[in-house]
Amino acid sequence: LVVDGVVGIGGRGGVRADAEPLVDAVERARAAVVAVDLPSGVEADSGEVRGRAVRADLTVTFGTHKPALLVDPAREYAGSVRLVDIGLRSELPAEPALEALQHADVAALLPRPGAASDKYRRGVVGIAAGSARYPGAAVLAVSGALRGGAGAVRYVGPAGDAVLARFPETLVSDRGPREAGRVQAWVVGPGAGDEAASVGEVLAQDVPVLIDADGLRLADRAAVRARTAPTLLTPHAGEAAALLGVAREEVEAARLASARELAQRYGATVLLKGSTTLVADPGGGPVRVNATGTAWLATAGSGDVLSGLAGSLLASGLTARDAGSVAAYLHGLAGRFAADGAPAGAHDVADAIPSAWRDVVDD
Repeated sequence: LVVDGVVGIGGRGGVRADAEPLVDAVERARAAVVAVDLPSGVEADSGEVRGRAVRADLTVTFGTHKPALLVDPAREYAGSVRLVDIGLRSELPAEPALEALQHADVAALLPRPGAASDKYRRGVVGIAAGSARYPGAAVLAVSGALRGGAGAVRYVGPAGDAVLARFPETLVSDRGPREAGRVQAWVVGPGAGDEAASVGEVLAQDVPVLIDADGLRLADRAAVRARTAPTLLTPHAGEAAALLGVAREEVEAARLASARELAQRYGATVLLKGSTTLVADPGGGPVRVNATGTAWLATAGSGDVLSGLAGSLLASGLTARDAGSVAAYLHGLAGRFAADGAPAGAHDVADAIPSAWRDVVDD
């Protein structure tokens, strides 16, 4: 057994040079590694790893979870995490830096139809997605939206035939977002190719809008900042880097700071996708972190399903922060159910959303 207690929560910039031989020894050792409070070399408040650090199998942390134990890349160094209460609750700040929703939290936020509900009262979500080159993105976004709690899904775009062939309950229009009919929220961008006109029409509407994939590239950034209705951006690290004007590696190394900066710069809620999904609001406050996912979710089309699911929750009346957080939680859980230790496609993830929903509600 190796017990790692070299550096505490005040450490910055990785372990010092004179401690690097100890890290080398830990890496060579055929032994379990238990870190005290957090692995030496990771930065407690940011989740960044700026040098050499110990990789633990188990981290026993005291008083409260540190951001580094929940946010990558540092989270990868922590292994399993166990919290020990040492009586610090009265000393903690009233507002945490991070929140991690649990089953009960998500269950309380899920939309539920009432006795007087009809498909319109439950909310209608519009999906402006897909192109001649990427019709599958439209199908997958609709598949997520149909399982997200809204009463109806309107699809606008060139993949209407493909959508109807798979989901005949979809309301399909070929007249563009402006003439598609009333919706309570829009999803725009998955597989859109160069359909910039649809993105502009969606951004001009005074309802919540989720922008994903090609929509992040095509959207007029000034128009995004000028919106008064809620906006939810769902970039992966590469798309976030383009929006911030930095290298992808910078976003991946500082995910927490990047999510906050994106939200402030664009005046939008940001769902930064990745191994630990982060949801940041433009007004600050706790960033929500989700770790229900699995590495098997790193597959083509998975993000399209997530967008549709989150858009449906927006149309059901959830705030952008809640819709992004709940969608990430359910999507990650559905990914685990769909994969069950083996590869799974994006359509498998969509099919598993009802099981994830029931698991949350029944817990």
